[in-house]
Amino acid sequence: MKLKTGPGYLILLLLVPLLFLYAFNLPVVQEADDPQELIVKGAENNPFSEENETCLRCHGEQKYELTDPVTGMVVRRPMSGSYYIDRDVFYQSVHWSFACLDCHLADYGEYPHALSLRFEPPYNCLDCHGYDETYARYKFEDIETEHLKSAHYTQTNGEFSCWNCHNPHSYQVLAREGKDIFEVVRNSNNMCLVCHGDPFKFGLVSDIEPTEIISTHNWLPNQRLHFKAVRCIDCHTEINDSLLVSHNMRPAEEAVKGCVSCHSSNSILMGTLYKYEAKESRREYGFVNSAIIRNNSYVIGANRSKLMNYGSLLIFGLTLGAVLVHTFFRIRFSKKHHNE
Repeated sequence: MKLKTGPGYLILLLLVPLLFLYAFNLPVVQEADDPQELIVKGAENNPFSEENETCLRCHGEQKYELTDPVTGMVVRRPMSGSYYIDRDVFYQSVHWSFACLDCHLADYGEYPHALSLRFEPPYNCLDCHGYDETYARYKFEDIETEHLKSAHYTQTNGEFSCWNCHNPHSYQVLAREGKDIFEVVRNSNNMCLVCHGDPFKFGLVSDIEPTEIISTHNWLPNQRLHFKAVRCIDCHTEINDSLLVSHNMRPAEEAVKGCVSCHSSNSILMGTLYKYEAKESRREYGFVNSAIIRNNSYVIGANRSKLMNYGSLLIFGLTLGAVLVHTFFRIRFSKKHHNE
């Protein structure tokens, strides 16, 4: 049996692998995000914004005034950074739609505040978000379990809470919503530096002498680039495949220090920093494109040079074109010779 080799069959042979790649690369269809996330944030959309101004007329200003009721003397004092709330930042945070008294005791409505309110036990994440199907996808219960095992908790006698990292008045979920990896890294590392870069704040939760960040990481090649491109938690936490962000902070001596741990085909960054981006790009661009085109992790011997990319595509295109031209003329002259 003689195999037909007409141009139509040749094109079909070329299309089969392309069709296979296309089918393999179809985006993964998932359910739409929570409709609540589509609500536009801002003070104008918060029904409690006027009520909140009762608090923000002091806590929303960087300075406040005290009046002596006997002498009438007025003094101006700076608002402590711990008690200052930036209105614009708050109304763009995850808790933007709340009233202040949703989380704080109603007695805060009286001024000056009673001393006893200073001992008000703050809520933690599970008080509102725990064991509720509405928030099940965030896995707050698993996060709490990890936190209780972490060095943050065990080495501070339980003084370290969610709010030491996640300020309830300003926190934004960048790891899940952010499109810019460098923005995610910058904001995440800034959370760490609030304590680890400030001996005073560090001393509020621990009696351990804080280490100097720069000198402690002198072993790290291209230190500035690493601080810009990698989160502290990528090296200082234990990877948890079921959580988007691991909260099991390990002691300093257990931190990752091997280059190959990150700069290899099975980089730990794909299970930490790039976990969400990899999942989203796979949904949007398909498996092949997400693995080849959208992978921003630095892997030794595998990262791309744009010049090499374009050069390779040009060579591939010219080679394919030459093969097609050669095939075309060979078939044409073969038919001509056959007819003669």
